[in-house]
Amino acid sequence: MTSARSARLRTRIGHRPGVRRLGVAGTALGALLLGLAVTPPTATAAPVTYEAETATVSQGAVESNHTGFTGNGFVNYDNATGSYVQWNVNADQAGPATLTLRYANGTTTNRPMDIAVNGAVAASGKSFAGTGAWTTWATTTVTTTLKAGANTIRATATTANGGPNVDHIKVDGTTTQPPTGTTPAAVNGQLKVCGTKLCNTYDKPIQLRGMSSHGTQWYSQCLTGGSLDALAKDWNADVLRVSTYVQEEGYETDPRKYTDLAHSLIEQATARGMYVIVDWHMLDPGDPHYNLARAKTFFTEIAQRHGSKTNLLYEIANEPNGVAWSRIKSYAEQLIPVIRAKDAETPILVGTRAWSSFGVSDGANESEVVSNPVNATNIMYTFHFYAFSHRDEYLNTLSRAADKLPVFVTEFGTQNYAGEGSNDFAMSQRFLDLMASKKISWVNWNFSDDERSGAVFKTGTCDSGGPWAGTGSLKPAGVWIRDRIRTADDFPTS
Repeated sequence: MTSARSARLRTRIGHRPGVRRLGVAGTALGALLLGLAVTPPTATAAPVTYEAETATVSQGAVESNHTGFTGNGFVNYDNATGSYVQWNVNADQAGPATLTLRYANGTTTNRPMDIAVNGAVAASGKSFAGTGAWTTWATTTVTTTLKAGANTIRATATTANGGPNVDHIKVDGTTTQPPTGTTPAAVNGQLKVCGTKLCNTYDKPIQLRGMSSHGTQWYSQCLTGGSLDALAKDWNADVLRVSTYVQEEGYETDPRKYTDLAHSLIEQATARGMYVIVDWHMLDPGDPHYNLARAKTFFTEIAQRHGSKTNLLYEIANEPNGVAWSRIKSYAEQLIPVIRAKDAETPILVGTRAWSSFGVSDGANESEVVSNPVNATNIMYTFHFYAFSHRDEYLNTLSRAADKLPVFVTEFGTQNYAGEGSNDFAMSQRFLDLMASKKISWVNWNFSDDERSGAVFKTGTCDSGGPWAGTGSLKPAGVWIRDRIRTADDFPTS
């Protein structure tokens, strides 16, 4: 970090400088199999049974040597982690559904599986206990949500013993029971903007809470299977923000590498049932138009590959700075149609003036956005704050703005504007209380082991491969924010 760059940082309200430690970039996950070409039956008012032997099978075989099955047979999973059966299901309309899996397990050992719907885990480590014999069949249920039209349901073995023998899955879309004990993405389904709130598939306002990665060009080693498991299951996070820096040794140096890394992290967070904010982390230059062509390329590919998922949000300009709101608005109105050509449903998050402060850091306020909003639907506006530096003026601006505009706090810290120094937990709690009262979703900066106080892990944790769960590897800010993410969600479904 040069002295000149350090001096510039002191004038940037929203910038968190990055330590240039290069992590090992992740690789893109393989595309999901599409399943049979034959159009499956549609889930309507009556429950529909889908036989396992007609589904897509990976690492398993269709057999009929144990009696009691329905249809023409059943699927015998290979003794391998990752073996799966995937069904294609059509639903007349979006809404809750009960999935009933019929299976046999002739051993005395549980053979747990992850049940994923449209790529998001609806039930993690679902138990498939011994049934006494391979000819003794039992059922187990999962409550989830389906989107209108095509859906995929996948049952994946999570241990080296593989899965049980699976006979069929029955899909009942008539249930009115709310989904319980499932992941945030499975409970809430496709998000949308309704009025000034972020709403779930039931048109109910919700608040998401989670963490932002640091720049993936520096800290991909902090985003591993173990750390993401901890974020989803130990922290109980609803959302992961994947920060793809455009400059600062990021996307512009190797677009293929960093797009593939974003693909991989989207898939990994999706598999754990979390929502994903795809963050186009533009910062310097502060005019988003500088990177408009790159943004069109990046989001076209992201939306084309992941647009069918129901757990994404697109953040198209992290922290515009040094430009007027009209310039940011112009950028958004050129980029949003490009995204909508590939993905008509995912909410889009638009940065605001002066490091996404609604202009407060430039002496302005939210009125410029209120009087001249982006000409697009299903969008929200972003707000960032750092509680030690950003006091009542910022808190009051956020409160006023949220009464008039849909707002998502995609970045905040308990420290100063550089994400370092002392923590102000009291001021931070005032912000959190306001956001809870108005159902403003938020993401904390950052899920890494950067040496600054705003990184949740102690320095060296990521290079050592953890430990990730619990508080032993956390700095004070990490302990504090983990406690607040872990509190119970309020996801109304009726």
